[in-house]
Amino acid sequence: MEYFPPALEKMVEQFARLPGIGHKTAQRLAFFVLSLPEGEVETFAQSILEAKRTIALCPVCQNLTQGEGPCPICASEKRDGSQVCVVADPKDVIAMERAREYRGKYHVLHGVLSPMNGVGPDDLHIKSLLDRVAQGEVQEVIMATNPDTEGEATAMYLSRLLKPFGVKVTRLAYGVPVGGHLEYADDATLMRALEGRREM
Repeated sequence: MEYFPPALEKMVEQFARLPGIGHKTAQRLAFFVLSLPEGEVETFAQSILEAKRTIALCPVCQNLTQGEGPCPICASEKRDGSQVCVVADPKDVIAMERAREYRGKYHVLHGVLSPMNGVGPDDLHIKSLLDRVAQGEVQEVIMATNPDTEGEATAMYLSRLLKPFGVKVTRLAYGVPVGGHLEYADDATLMRALEGRREM
């Protein structure tokens, strides 16, 4: 027995496809959208369609950008082209930019190596990274993938590929978070914190 009209059920199904959205949250979102004035719903739907039509990958770093040209970071003359920070996803660029410390450029892989999920080197934007480094401007490649098994494997794989180019390959330091307590840190985190220590 159906509790809701088919159109509403279909909308709930579509919201439930979004990552992190369960069936109950999808229902709440669907009811919220139904409660909006028609003009707001049209604006909401149009913004999704417009984003899908106009957002593309930057031809240089593979980050998301508007149109076909390079993204604002790649186009900026204030950014240091000799440093390239390699991240897994576009949202990682946002995280790095929030710190307001990094002044280099980026390269977005759009994933990490994951043989269990069928993600191999050909599924990532690795070739375009190697092409950038081969041009000679890049002096340092910073690996900023997550410190999990897949992120570490991806960083190690890339560092081996980059070795023949003679560029400096570095890894983000990991350790005890600011405001954290040593008693709650796991063994691997403490080990990383000790390895990454620096002189005061």
